[in-house]
Amino acid sequence: MSFDIEDTEQMISILERPEIAVVNSEYVNNRAPLLPMHFIKLPVGSIMPEGWLGRYLELQKNGLTGHLGEISAWLEKENNAWINKEGDHGWEEVPYWLKGYCSLAYTLNDEKMIKEASVWMEAVLNSSREDGFFGPENKENGKPELWAHMIMLRCLQTYYEYTKDERVISLMTCYFKWQLSLPDELFLDGYWENSRGGDNLLSVFWLYNHTGDNFLLELAEKIHRNTADWTNPSRLPNWHNVNVAQCFREPATYYLLNKDSSMLASSYNVHSLVRRIFGQVPGGMFGSDENCRMGYIDPRQGVETCGMVEQMASDEIMLAITGDPFWAENCEDVAFNTFPAAVMPDFKALRYITAPNHVVSDSKNHHPGIDNSGPFLAMNPFSSRCCQHNHSQGWPYYSEHLVMATPDNGAALVFYASNTTKMKVSGGNDITIVEETNYPFQENIRVTLKMKKNNIEFPLYLRIPSWTDNAKVSINGDDIDLKPEAGKYMRIMRKWNNGDKLEICYPMSLSLRTWTTNKNSVSVDYGPLTFSLKIDEEYIKCDSKKTAIGDSRWQKNANAEDWPSYEIYPKSDWNYALVLDKEDMIKNFEVIHKKWPDDDFPFSHQGCPIEIRTIGRKIPSWKIDQYGLCHELPDNGVNMDKKENITLIPMGAARLRISAFPCAYE
Repeated sequence: MSFDIEDTEQMISILERPEIAVVNSEYVNNRAPLLPMHFIKLPVGSIMPEGWLGRYLELQKNGLTGHLGEISAWLEKENNAWINKEGDHGWEEVPYWLKGYCSLAYTLNDEKMIKEASVWMEAVLNSSREDGFFGPENKENGKPELWAHMIMLRCLQTYYEYTKDERVISLMTCYFKWQLSLPDELFLDGYWENSRGGDNLLSVFWLYNHTGDNFLLELAEKIHRNTADWTNPSRLPNWHNVNVAQCFREPATYYLLNKDSSMLASSYNVHSLVRRIFGQVPGGMFGSDENCRMGYIDPRQGVETCGMVEQMASDEIMLAITGDPFWAENCEDVAFNTFPAAVMPDFKALRYITAPNHVVSDSKNHHPGIDNSGPFLAMNPFSSRCCQHNHSQGWPYYSEHLVMATPDNGAALVFYASNTTKMKVSGGNDITIVEETNYPFQENIRVTLKMKKNNIEFPLYLRIPSWTDNAKVSINGDDIDLKPEAGKYMRIMRKWNNGDKLEICYPMSLSLRTWTTNKNSVSVDYGPLTFSLKIDEEYIKCDSKKTAIGDSRWQKNANAEDWPSYEIYPKSDWNYALVLDKEDMIKNFEVIHKKWPDDDFPFSHQGCPIEIRTIGRKIPSWKIDQYGLCHELPDNGVNMDKKENITLIPMGAARLRISAFPCAYE
């Protein structure tokens, strides 16, 4: 049987955005006069990831994130600026690492990690001064530099979610009063803090939603007028990749207070602007290396690991502010296709820069082919000072946003991964949502609802990806006749019972994208996954101390043998064009599904459960250039060798890869 549309018209609907006409009674949402959020993040610890995502978090715990406190000199407790007011190190690095470390500890409910996090958080809470300032004092040109405190505020918010320690509210209240007392000419003047004032603004709104103190709205206005202007339609304050990925959301954040839709439009514009010029590449990011440069737009230009995780965080925040599923899809694009290749499969080393077309990962200096000088391509746990610490937030924050609360006291599945979520819905009822899936590598998602009593009425939202056709949803084996519309939400309002089951299928199909700005190169997609040439990878073990960037520092007892660096070199040819049939562009492509990996880790050559077989032609003139990078894409019409079979694998599983291909048409 199936649900009849007429019978379910009031119960099941397709929406552009979640309902915001009512106020969630179970979770803290925006207070008036702030506009309501379309989605509300659940407190950390509400969601336990499982499957491949749970496996990734375990690797992160046992790898670089969980053990960075034993490696990085910036995290040494002795004379650390966050523990000792006379300390001389760790100003930025501690909060960078701690925000992901705390989230990971609380998500996994790991006692050892929670204990370690508490040491740092107690030190932060005890650092508050009489005037309201807290933590280390860092001055630039005689003015207080507050960027690191913005990061630590996020750590404090996560800590409060988990512990409900009221000292957090007290510290933040006093600190924001101190900020309000600063003259404008002393406030947010430094480069980093000026660019990233939007992070400060988010924390002010967070505190306002908990306390309702009106002075915080005055401070919000002050922060916005002293933050770099990200509203110019054609010019950005700067083109630093992390700043762009992190700061484009500031106008949208301020929009919650001033309600001027042009502010919201400005955030969309910055995201689009940088991609129109530098983002004509697959993977959800843009080619900047460290800073975007005119003329450097080829897919061989990369992005910092910091930029990836900040883009994911921004997408999650923009999704909550706007409800627009566009942001969920961009987050998935980065999370599935770009971010996994920035770290080793065992999560014990990372590289500073990763590109869509990336065929050598060594410790040489590739400047000026890459912006900035240094060994930025090697996988090194001792190096890349900012990314070394800031990487930690990527997967934990993603995990915290899998399921979100809605203003109408419901639940929304906005990202799909196996997990168990415990939350409250209408009437204060506790429910558990159990999700089982190998998405994005497979199409099917199974959801089981558990609750102590039956007939609990609340809405359940499902995000329907824009790339799917003929999506299907069933409840307890009965198909829903109302057709899901790609790029929208299905809202199911009904009285749910313990053990109710949903079966969701988002069919995936092959498609091609043409990047006209980059010589009409083509990338291959299957659902939310983008595919890269499978290049045989040779890993050369190196001494992490010898291949680290110049400003790296490590602890005296850090053992480079236990934490080696790796260079990765191609053992097979990489200079291929795709052979495309003019009448049927995907004619030569065959999708091969393989056994799911026993270790639940699909982002490696050995573990990826899906491949694409196709035909390529080698381009002899496309070689490594004078900077040691794969040369820019060749011009159309270059000589090519005969056709041969090639294999493509998911972009996230390829640490060496060609993801934007030249084409040969037949």
